[in-house]
Amino acid sequence: MDMHDRILGKCLDGKRLTLEDGVLLYSCDLLRLGRAADQVRKKRHSDSVVTFIVDRNISYTNACIVDCDFCAFYRKPGDKEAYTMTYEQIFAKIQELVDLGGTQVLIQGGVNPELSLEYYLDLIRAVRQKFPTVHVHSFSVVEFDMISKKFRLPLEEVFRRFKEAGLNSLPGGGAEILVERVRNIISPKKATSERWLDVMRTAHRAGLKSTATMVIGHVETLEERILHLLSIRQVQDETGGFRAFIPWTLSPQGTPRMQHIKPTGGEDYLKTVAISRLMLDNVEHIQSGWLTEGLKLGQIALGFGCDDMGGTLLEDKVLEPTGIEVKTRREDLIRLIREAGYTAAQRNTNYEILHVYN
Repeated sequence: MDMHDRILGKCLDGKRLTLEDGVLLYSCDLLRLGRAADQVRKKRHSDSVVTFIVDRNISYTNACIVDCDFCAFYRKPGDKEAYTMTYEQIFAKIQELVDLGGTQVLIQGGVNPELSLEYYLDLIRAVRQKFPTVHVHSFSVVEFDMISKKFRLPLEEVFRRFKEAGLNSLPGGGAEILVERVRNIISPKKATSERWLDVMRTAHRAGLKSTATMVIGHVETLEERILHLLSIRQVQDETGGFRAFIPWTLSPQGTPRMQHIKPTGGEDYLKTVAISRLMLDNVEHIQSGWLTEGLKLGQIALGFGCDDMGGTLLEDKVLEPTGIEVKTRREDLIRLIREAGYTAAQRNTNYEILHVYN
């Protein structure tokens, strides 16, 4: 038995993998690693069903003071290209989602210090009143960090107010790599690793579920990727609040400060997806990141431990400046899932099945 057999056997026996195990798995044969991750997936989920959600991302403001190296979307407050949507503009986009049978809206944007606390709370109240069937899965950890500090409110109070207004859950953006060496290079003004984790802990304890993410293929080491996964696993042990984990790769094109970085390949992405499934033994769902990886690679990731293809996409203003412009409807995800040999099922944010497409 070689070291990879030992590690994979350990995982398939239900034992936890260590930091050393995770790093060593990157030297494992891709297909061998994928088969193990697929076995773990089948133990947790139906081996024939892959889910997706009909949702919409709304980038309500691009004004931001965080100034991340990898972001081509943001503009400094006061810039002639900076914008903040009116409620009416946001409502129009949500109405398009509802007309398509959508169930989730992700409202997320830059860290805009010019917005009042009431802008956020009144917006959530209005969305819940106008669109009672839509789950408000909105605002990033980084936005909540700013809100807490700007308005001098403890995180517990911030989440009490947002939940009372009607917020249902949080997306997992802003995590990148939860290691300070990396964050100090690519996003030194962003919330620290520990702050990101603390915001999520507090949200979970307030009764708000979330997702978690990881962005790979920039300045991080393989060990730092595994440290990131272990941080997510630790918080999940404490709170049980992460519904799903979504890894994806950096898109350096369109971001002048990152153009010197060579994009990582599909093999690296697939290995990371599989290792995520093996390491995160307490996170129920792993999503394939088809938006940054492309539809075909996202489809292949279903054989590497992913049980979900995420959401439809009417637009993504954050990624469009990097050259990624994909519009994907329900029919596209159904086709991709079927072509990969699975049964497609539309879900809601809570992973409850709404419709199975036999």
